[in-house]
Amino acid sequence: MKGNWAILVLALILGVALRTARLDLRPMHTDEAVHALKFGALLEQGVYHYDKKEYHGPTLNYFTLPGAWLASEKTLSDVNEVTLRIVPAFFGICLFLLPLLLTGLGMRSALLAALLGACSPSLAFYSRYYIQETLLVCFSFALIVACYRHRVSGKASYALACGACAGLMFATKETWIISCAVMIVAALAVVLIGRRAGAGTISLRPFHVALALGSFCAVAIIFFSSFFSHWDGVRDSILAYGTYFTRASESSRHGHPWYYYLQMLLYSGGDKGPIWSEAGVVAFAFVSMALGMRTKDALQARGAGLRVFLSLYAMLLLIISSVLPYKTPWLVLGILQPLTVVAGSGISDFFRWCQMRHLRPLALLASGVVVSYAAFQTYEANFVYYDDTSNPYVYSHPTQDVRQVADLVLHASQGGRQPVHVICSGDDYWPLPWYLRSLKATGWWNALGSDFVPTPIILASPDIEPALLERLYETPPPGTRNLYVPLFDRPMFLRPGKEIRGYITLDLQSRLQKEKRG
Repeated sequence: MKGNWAILVLALILGVALRTARLDLRPMHTDEAVHALKFGALLEQGVYHYDKKEYHGPTLNYFTLPGAWLASEKTLSDVNEVTLRIVPAFFGICLFLLPLLLTGLGMRSALLAALLGACSPSLAFYSRYYIQETLLVCFSFALIVACYRHRVSGKASYALACGACAGLMFATKETWIISCAVMIVAALAVVLIGRRAGAGTISLRPFHVALALGSFCAVAIIFFSSFFSHWDGVRDSILAYGTYFTRASESSRHGHPWYYYLQMLLYSGGDKGPIWSEAGVVAFAFVSMALGMRTKDALQARGAGLRVFLSLYAMLLLIISSVLPYKTPWLVLGILQPLTVVAGSGISDFFRWCQMRHLRPLALLASGVVVSYAAFQTYEANFVYYDDTSNPYVYSHPTQDVRQVADLVLHASQGGRQPVHVICSGDDYWPLPWYLRSLKATGWWNALGSDFVPTPIILASPDIEPALLERLYETPPPGTRNLYVPLFDRPMFLRPGKEIRGYITLDLQSRLQKEKRG
């Protein structure tokens, strides 16, 4: 009993600290900045309209509102990174605690699963990202937990919870259908295996099915209709799949080799930084799979059916994610969460096996190495290599230059009194809109249009520079030209390889220097 409490306390301390400490340390990712500005419209205007082509579902935005209200933040300029990132951090904490509700695993197995999830570098790193993935994985695993609890207890309340969790998944991200489809296939496989092993069948009560469908529809409609204020969002939530099915088949955007997620799980890095690996979790998950299916009547053993389901769920997700050409690193979370739960059972089984052979120190050593190395990696990922390309979880991430660029522009604009133009081909100026959110007189351009009027401060991508210089020095009539000088004293990059150049009028720069000296 004391050992169980120790595991729980350790999981809570590590899991909470690694997810919530210094949430403002890492520069805002482009995706985070996009979602932040989407939230800003909801905060300031009370308006959210679901976009069937971009941004994913509304849950992230609506779940951010309570934190902003508690912090008395009324405009986007008031909001900071902590307010935003505490939302995925909260659901990340819920995620590693959810296995404790899977009583069929046994308390020790569930606690070990929670500890592995708390220390997982992947799960912790993306719990500090203001994107939908952690919320989706949390709701997905909550659906598994609710279905399991309903299977065990038969209570109608868990049927309602099943529908609500599925509704939250739907309202979070369009890829929820992959997770649900895999859950159904894995569950059917367990039923078929169970029949051959003589295990009991699953019966569904029509009333409970109706309750689940009702709560699913209620939750989905509430969010997609923007709390009954934008009914087109409900229709668009279905039409969106035409866009996302096409995007999933594209290899030009976020294309990676089939072994991308296996590499993330087993071995990455080593040249410029640490070696990153969650191979310990994978190894103990396979131990659990092997031990859980070692006998003919495996599914009749305690929690064995649940282990088989979670194992199949993780493996099928891995296969589907590996086959699809569209890959982003945070999609590994859906695969890793069930693996950590199965691995918790694997460690528990390994302990029992070692105790029977008087090898308990070996079990303590092996599990201690896995947990401590995972916690070390998580610390390194979140607080040392948080924006370093040697970190496999860092993906097309802004450098610290973006903060320096923003600071220089904010200073030069004299508190927003000077207008600013930002011109980048393809609208590739993110995450600058987040960092310059306090400037009201800012123009965002993807090309030099005929209506472009030069401002005292201009930011531009290098490919725009020739046309910009022509507009600044050759188009204006004599006597109306302003002399521009570089705003930066060295090359600045929004992301590795994505340079941004700054220009400021000589008059404004001279005034700023005079104010500084005075």
